[in-house]
Amino acid sequence: MARVCQVTGKKPITGHHVSFSNIKTKRRFLPNLQKKRFFLAEEDRWISLKISADGLRTINKNGLYAVVKDLRAAGEKI
Repeated sequence: MARVCQVTGKKPITGHHVSFSNIKTKRRFLPNLQKKRFFLAEEDRWISLKISADGLRTINKNGLYAVVKDLRAAGEKI
């Protein structure tokens, strides 16, 4: 499974390691992803999402059912 947040769409970005002598080598910045289970009360079932910490805050703010409804409207299978 790819390292992409299902809610926000965050994915790895690239940058540089910069040494003390200012030598730059490529590196990846990975998103803070967590695999989390939620109980969807409207459907009386558990769902698993791979979400970033920012995605978790979005769920806390908007509610789980609203976020799942938006994901399904975008074509994601949940």
